[in-house]
Amino acid sequence: MSQLKQRKKVTVVDLDASSTVDDSSKSHSKHHILAYLEPILGPICFTALALYLRAYKIDDNKHIIWDEAHFGKFGAFYNRHEFYHDVHPPLGKMLCGLSEYLAGFNNTEFMFESGKTYPDGTNLEAMRLFQAVFSTLVVPVCYYTCKQLGFTLWSTYFVTLTTCLQISFIVLGKFILLDSFLIFFISTTFLCLARIHRLRKEEGSGHWILWMVLTGLSIGCVCSVKWVGLFITAVVGIYTIFDLWLKFWDSRNFSWARYTRSWIYRIVTLIIVPVMVYLLCFKIHYMLLYKPGTGSGSMSTLFQVNLKETDFLDQPRYIAVGSTATIRSQGLSPNLLHSHSQLYPDGSNQHQVTTYGFKDSNNVWEFREAREPFEYSEYLKDGDVVRLQHDNTKANLHSHSIRGHVSTDYNEVSGYGNEKIGDSKDDWVFEVVSQIHSSNSTYTNLHENDELFYKSIHPVSTTFRLRHKYLGCYLATTGQSYPAWGFKQGEVVCKPAFSLDSFLGRLDKSTWWNVESLENDVLPADHEYQYPKSSFFGDFMMTQHAMAASNNGLVPDEDKYDTIASSWWEWPLLRRGLRMSTWSDRLRRYYMFENPFVMWFTTICIGVFSLIMLKLAVLWQRQALVLDDQTAWHLAMTGVAPFLGWFFHYLPFVIMGRVTYFHHYMPALYFAVYTTAFVVDYFTSRLGKCAKSFVYISLYSTVIFFFYLFGPTCLGMTGKVSDFNYIDWFKTWTMAKYEPFSFSNIFLHIKGDFNHSTERLLKLLSH
Repeated sequence: MSQLKQRKKVTVVDLDASSTVDDSSKSHSKHHILAYLEPILGPICFTALALYLRAYKIDDNKHIIWDEAHFGKFGAFYNRHEFYHDVHPPLGKMLCGLSEYLAGFNNTEFMFESGKTYPDGTNLEAMRLFQAVFSTLVVPVCYYTCKQLGFTLWSTYFVTLTTCLQISFIVLGKFILLDSFLIFFISTTFLCLARIHRLRKEEGSGHWILWMVLTGLSIGCVCSVKWVGLFITAVVGIYTIFDLWLKFWDSRNFSWARYTRSWIYRIVTLIIVPVMVYLLCFKIHYMLLYKPGTGSGSMSTLFQVNLKETDFLDQPRYIAVGSTATIRSQGLSPNLLHSHSQLYPDGSNQHQVTTYGFKDSNNVWEFREAREPFEYSEYLKDGDVVRLQHDNTKANLHSHSIRGHVSTDYNEVSGYGNEKIGDSKDDWVFEVVSQIHSSNSTYTNLHENDELFYKSIHPVSTTFRLRHKYLGCYLATTGQSYPAWGFKQGEVVCKPAFSLDSFLGRLDKSTWWNVESLENDVLPADHEYQYPKSSFFGDFMMTQHAMAASNNGLVPDEDKYDTIASSWWEWPLLRRGLRMSTWSDRLRRYYMFENPFVMWFTTICIGVFSLIMLKLAVLWQRQALVLDDQTAWHLAMTGVAPFLGWFFHYLPFVIMGRVTYFHHYMPALYFAVYTTAFVVDYFTSRLGKCAKSFVYISLYSTVIFFFYLFGPTCLGMTGKVSDFNYIDWFKTWTMAKYEPFSFSNIFLHIKGDFNHSTERLLKLLSH
């Protein structure tokens, strides 16, 4: 690749003069057997070391470690087929379930409570090794990514060695968590991007199409583990847009037919394929979880009644005044209308009205006659005016011209008065939105074709709105949650709504409700009725809304101090780590941490890279620097693309309001290592062979030495906690007792390890 060209006297920088993948290197390798074996033996050695470290004493601590309490439990739900709700898409948790299935874990009573011991007979080694394999595979993927990007062999080994010895990756790869799957699919997506860039001049060939499809599959998988996958998707998207932009302005090779094909290829492989993978994961998710479980309450009534072994009983098909019912929202908080004895802390100071995702006696309401006179027929129907009275508190569902507590643009909804105390602001008007027919066509033909069916309010199958008779606003959810005083439950307001005849009126489901369960001692249950079937896309969209609402609810609790949470600015500085297990001298202890040299050096290099790009941009702007096509692409792929990966995986945690933890920085750190390799390459490209060798060997040695010091945090710390005071350099580090950095402490530790190893060797030789 040619050097950076200049029009003025500017230092020339050859960004990849010693690239292992250029033509001269390839021809030179024909004369050296080592050059042929290196691409095979190199990744094999790194992979073997990575697997050893991740599998080391993996089942020694038989307690629930950190978030195994969540993801081990979710995995078990797949084997029990019980429906659950979580903030993340299902692929990672299905893989957790697969690991438990392959390990023969079928305990239906163990609930993965934090800190508890796994039941006797649990094949814990097999369950955790499944995760370790995914974490291990990141290492060879990283190696081949470097080769595809065009890094020098020195830099390739630096990136691969650092990833292999990445303390945070090792400790997260030992347990039943999602992070190994997430990092693996992020790494495969980046590898695919590097490969399709390498094949960009072969567009349309079978090889190129294969790698485009693999990129789409990888994007679909990473987004199906966590929505964090959207950040690496953004990197691929920016590359794709830039590539299409260059093709549009390539006057020598441009034709509309060829350009249209380029768009079609990318739409199919990079949009349709990932979407299909994402949808398929949820389809399998629903197929596996066909029994009611802890998360059933987060889904629509139609979804719940179609679960096998559903807990919904036959109930009356019509509703009359005096019936008691639970009412479910179809908006962004698809939970049950709820109230309790607690009062709003300000505003009206009346009873709180919320939505709640679990079945509870406080979800029950009774349909009562309106405050103002109204003539009722036998059953409640469209246009009827009713009063909803809470079954436990006896307060009436009420609204008034008082601002909401979270969404202050809307009116507060409260529980007010009782049977005797109240006013016309307790009255609500039914507006039927839609009716759904029974899944039994015979029943539909006999009972669901007359005016009575279409006008009446039916449990489950009727979607309706409740309009406040006095204010004209509609009972609605906002997708927001109340603060701690409202128990983090969903906000309910009274808000204006568009007409049902308008497009927006049909689009906004925040005001849509349905009766979920119904009781009336006078009305008989209809045993012939079969509930309608729910649609996959309806269930899918409701799950996405529920996940989004749950993610929005993950905000720091101002009333509690979270000892393991950390802020975005602390991660690059390695200000604190995280205890993952019980801190007992009798157990192997794990501390989520990172190699201090790697963390601090990559943080510095991120800043240095920004300065390098600023310098090159200024030189280019002044026409003092000219980049040929090959050099520009090399700069983009080895420098800019990894930096964008770091930036996109880090910036969201800077601006979002959710609670954050140390492991959220791990995807960004993966890309920071690539950026560091670029910076080192940039400054060593003009050095002689000996000087460059010295720099890289020094880097390798430093990474290995710091891993030797801090490796116990990921391999497991045994014995007394005080034995590790030598690495607890700062007060915010909590793996042991704080002792300032001391060369003498480190020397004593090294001396002790040397003496211990010598004794073991002598004993071995004596036998």
